[in-house]
Amino acid sequence: MRTERKLTRLDRVFARLDREPERPAHIDVPRMSRHRVVLFASTLAFYVAIVWAIVITSWLVRFDWQVMFFRPYQQWPEIHAFLDYYVVLGQRGPTAVMIAAWLGWRSWRQHTLRPLLTLGVSLLLLNITVGAAKLSMGRLGPHYATNVGSNEMWLGGDIFPSGHTANAVVTWGILAYLASTPWARRWLSAISAVVSLGVGLTTVYLGTHWLSDVVLGWAAGLLILLALPWCEPLIARAETAIFDLRDAWRARRRGTAPVPAAPVDAPVTLSPLGSPAEAEPAVREPVAASLPPRPPGYLAPGPHLARSERTPVTPIGSRRPPQSDRVTRGTTSARPLTGG
Repeated sequence: MRTERKLTRLDRVFARLDREPERPAHIDVPRMSRHRVVLFASTLAFYVAIVWAIVITSWLVRFDWQVMFFRPYQQWPEIHAFLDYYVVLGQRGPTAVMIAAWLGWRSWRQHTLRPLLTLGVSLLLLNITVGAAKLSMGRLGPHYATNVGSNEMWLGGDIFPSGHTANAVVTWGILAYLASTPWARRWLSAISAVVSLGVGLTTVYLGTHWLSDVVLGWAAGLLILLALPWCEPLIARAETAIFDLRDAWRARRRGTAPVPAAPVDAPVTLSPLGSPAEAEPAVREPVAASLPPRPPGYLAPGPHLARSERTPVTPIGSRRPPQSDRVTRGTTSARPLTGG
C-alpha cells in the first residue's frame, strides 16, 4: 500500500515560495481605533513630560549623570566587542537596506507597493520629527559634557532624542505593523521591542547617549508607528498613481493608448448600424465562433459506391505496374477453378 509522505514545516515553506506571485484577496490595513488613539495620546504626553523634565533639570538629569559616572563599559568590558556589532541594528543605513530588501520581495510576491511605501513614509516621518527635535534642543552627549549636573541643552549637540533607538523601534516595528496574521504580529512586536530595548541600552553602555535620550527615542519611534494608520489613505493613493504611471509607460512603449480595464461581469455589446429603434439586442457569441471555419472536404463527383465496387487505381508515380488479373476483394474470380 502506497503511503504519502508527511510534509514538514520546511517543505511547506518551500511549497509556498514556489507559488506564482499573487495579490492577497484581503489585505489587513490597521485602522486608527480608539485604543490606538489613546496609546498615541499617552505616548505623546510621556514624550512632552520627558522633555520638560530635562529642561527644568529635574531628578532625571541627575540620574543621567550618575549612570554616566558609573561607566558601564568599564564595569563589563567582556561584552564590549559584541555590543559594538549589536548596535548596528539601530543604524539607519544597514537596517533600512535589510528591511527594504525583505519588504521589496514581499511587494513582488503580493503585487502591491504598500509594504515599501509604508517603510518609506515611516522613515520620512522619523527623519523629520527626530531630526527636528535634535536640532531644536541641541543637547550635548556624555562624551562632550562640560558642566557636571547641567542638562547640556541648546549647546549645539544632536543626541536628544536617541536616533539609534528611534530608528530601531521604527524599522523593526514596521515588520509587526505589516504582519498579515495576529500571531505573526504578536511575535514580531515582541522581537522588535527586545531589539529596540537592547539597542537603546547598548548606546548607554557605550557612553554615546544619556539614559533620558534613549527613553525619549523609544517614545519618538512608538509615536511614528502609532500614527501610521493616518497615512494609509495617502499610501493607497500613491500606490494607485504609481501603477497608473507604469501602465501609461508600458502603453507608450507599445505605441498604444492605455485602455482602462473593463469589469469582467460587464461584457461590451456592439450596437448594429442604423437607427436605435431597428437595433436588435446583441447576442453574446460563444468562444468557438471566433475560430476560422474549416474548409469543406473534397467530394468526388458521381454516385457514391461501396468499397467492394470501387475500381482499384494505381497511385501516380508508383513503380508497380497495373495488374489486370487482380480480383477485387469480395467478388468471384472470372478464371475457372480446376480440380486437383
